[in-house]
Amino acid sequence: MISALEALLRRPRVALTLMAVMVIAGVYSYLTIPKEARPDIQVPTFYISIPLQGVSPEDAARLLVKPMEEELRGLDGLKELTGVAAQGYAAIIVEFEADIDTDAAARDVREKVDLAKAELPSDAEEPVVNEVNLSLFPTIVVGLSGNVPERTLYKHARQLQDQIEALPSVLEARLTGQREELLEVIIDELKLQA
Repeated sequence: MISALEALLRRPRVALTLMAVMVIAGVYSYLTIPKEARPDIQVPTFYISIPLQGVSPEDAARLLVKPMEEELRGLDGLKELTGVAAQGYAAIIVEFEADIDTDAAARDVREKVDLAKAELPSDAEEPVVNEVNLSLFPTIVVGLSGNVPERTLYKHARQLQDQIEALPSVLEARLTGQREELLEVIIDELKLQA
């Protein structure tokens, strides 16, 4: 190893030529490698929601989550299955291994949900299968806070929203968290008659 370094140090032209070739090869590689500004990352995850008005979390777990999970457990390439039961609805998150075909997985999940519908209570609404798509999630979240009146904060948030939406690469900027203003008018009938 030391003899190779000594040989390079004795020949500076060879070392500079090798360095120049490596820099040119690196620049060429950087320019020719395909790049995408917003790559579509496929995440094989599905969210199944089952609304049922008036059901308690315990009953939702027993009547909605359990039959759906039993049917979905047989899917090929299943990584994780998570059930959530709450007041008035149930949800199941189905996560597959990363190397599985997303279209085939979506088809299999929909088939299993259709089979499990027979086990659900008759007054349960139609289960909705949603594919998790990362390109639909916001890229950046901006939070504003301060020791100022709420209207002032809202005014600055609107201005910031307009400036962000003016950027050419921004599709949409949503403003959330503002309160809806109400005006209450109390009429005193005695004073009105006077």
